[in-house]
Amino acid sequence: MAPELAFTMRVTNKCDVYSFGVVVLEIMMGRHLGELLASLSVSLPENAELLLKDLLDQRLRPPPGQSAAAVASMVTMALACTRNNAESRPTMDFVAKELSSARTQANLWIPFGMITINKRSTHI
Repeated sequence: MAPELAFTMRVTNKCDVYSFGVVVLEIMMGRHLGELLASLSVSLPENAELLLKDLLDQRLRPPPGQSAAAVASMVTMALACTRNNAESRPTMDFVAKELSSARTQANLWIPFGMITINKRSTHI
């Protein structure tokens, strides 16, 4: 549930954007998003950097080549969708355009195993 929904009890398009981001992250992680949030608050110091590869479902092999770029783009978009401030979330129109653009097929400039969540979450 979007954070603002608990306070206002008003459903908006931004609540749907938040839900989309949660579902995408849960699919990519292979577990409930609450598990990630709980582990981050307990085990990670405030300035520590979580690697994208550690966020993803560990039962699967790391994605190769262009698939890695698409995974990084998808996670970046999902993180943007789950921002606490509703106004800073993208619109679903923007999300759809970004995910279907050639940009998601771009090559990564750094090795997949070195991509951090902290940097990706502020990318969009």
